Amino acid sequence: MNYTFDFSSIAIGPLLDGLFVTIQLTLAANVIGIVAGFVLALLLMSPFAIVRVPFMLFVEFFRCTPAIIQVVWFFYCVPMLLDVFLDPLMMGILALGLNLTAFNAEAYRASIQGVPREQRDAGIALGLNPLQRIRYIILPTAFRESIPVLLTNGIGIFQQSALVAIVAIQDLMYEGKTLATATYRPIETFTVVALIYFAVSFPVSQVVGLIERRRALAAA
Repeated sequence: MNYTFDFSSIAIGPLLDGLFVTIQLTLAANVIGIVAGFVLALLLMSPFAIVRVPFMLFVEFFRCTPAIIQVVWFFYCVPMLLDVFLDPLMMGILALGLNLTAFNAEAYRASIQGVPREQRDAGIALGLNPLQRIRYIILPTAFRESIPVLLTNGIGIFQQSALVAIVAIQDLMYEGKTLATATYRPIETFTVVALIYFAVSFPVSQVVGLIERRRALAAA
């Protein structure tokens, strides 16, 4: 191979600007996913089919279709069908946030089902109404038990945020593509981009592993 690597031509500034946009997308999507995911989990557990079924279809749609299709659909179909025009960054946040909501809802639902019956009965005995039981008993327990999955899903949405580059949001991937085209150095550029994604994702994955190991030790 006669290719000569030259990383000196890779400008870090634009990539860091793109990383800032990517982090904005990720944090906002996670806020939506964490909050709306819990509400959705409660709706999925409704005893009434008329409430439960539409939200089950919502979850299955986001779980069973490619994320890239969801991003494109939001950017091109929502404005045409609903006559709603939002800032591209906001559209990206909504697309990623709703995707994350569907996956987090399943994590919450499993955790809610794992809340000990004794805790629920204690809430009833104390005279707490249903909303108070959700707030003071179910939510704290379910959130605590779901943390490893929520963090893992958060890493996943950070990586999937690269898909918004196809609709010209200037995230890390978009800036990487632009830089690779301008410098004719795709190998070096996308190597640096990959390392940036890794540098952000790896510490979070280690936190997830640490939490799971501590839980395993506590349960032993």
